[in-house]
Amino acid sequence: MAAEQKERILRFYRGSEGEETAIRLLDLAEAVMKTSKFRLSSFLDPYGQEIAETICASYDGILLDFNGGYAGAERQRAMLRHRDFAGTPDGFGIACVEAAWNGQFARLTHRDVLGAVMGLGIERELIGDILPAADTAKIICDVKIAAFIIQNLTMIGAVGVKVQLSDVTEIAPREERTKEIRATVASLRLDSIVAAGFGISRSRAADDIAADKVKLNWQSTGSASKTINEGDVLSMRGRGRVEVTAVCGQTKKGRTVVVLKRFF
Repeated sequence: MAAEQKERILRFYRGSEGEETAIRLLDLAEAVMKTSKFRLSSFLDPYGQEIAETICASYDGILLDFNGGYAGAERQRAMLRHRDFAGTPDGFGIACVEAAWNGQFARLTHRDVLGAVMGLGIERELIGDILPAADTAKIICDVKIAAFIIQNLTMIGAVGVKVQLSDVTEIAPREERTKEIRATVASLRLDSIVAAGFGISRSRAADDIAADKVKLNWQSTGSASKTINEGDVLSMRGRGRVEVTAVCGQTKKGRTVVVLKRFF
């Protein structure tokens, strides 16, 4: 890649939440081109995966694959592989550990489990999806830290847990429930779409946006007045996500008709 093209990519992401991810992925891409081999990224959220696709499309000769340990994973690792690499990469370096507790006395959430894992000093980029159930939680992680988690994760909040290695290949594909919502909104402002999509008041939506509980295309939203477009994805902490599938014009009263897909 020409230096000026690399600088254009960096300039595009500079000052955004994707800046550090773009820098790391560009470094991986450069290493792949120099060695004609392959490199693995850390776990990327969907926005990071878009950045990886953008960067790899700028290089002639890099093949890109993603894997999060199971079908439908949200957080995935990227494998950047040179097209002339003749070897066989030894997988994506993904492991799964399972924490178990007495479900009769405690109900632990995704946030509880993630907080406990990060409390061990583990960086978020080394952790993939966390799949909580009534009395267990599967934690997808970099294989290099699986043993550390097993040895050190003994409590989640005030609840004692037992942790062991689990077979990542036994994780069932993600099955998401969806619901189509057809609504009319005063405008395509972020707070209006959030309110319609998640079934809350517009003032509550504005408060949640201000508290950074809402992400727009997996990035911090910044302002409740931001204009939403067809194809945008809104996610709210603890409530799933909403995709704007269609903007269908206006009613006679000047309200905008939108079709939303709610993922639970």
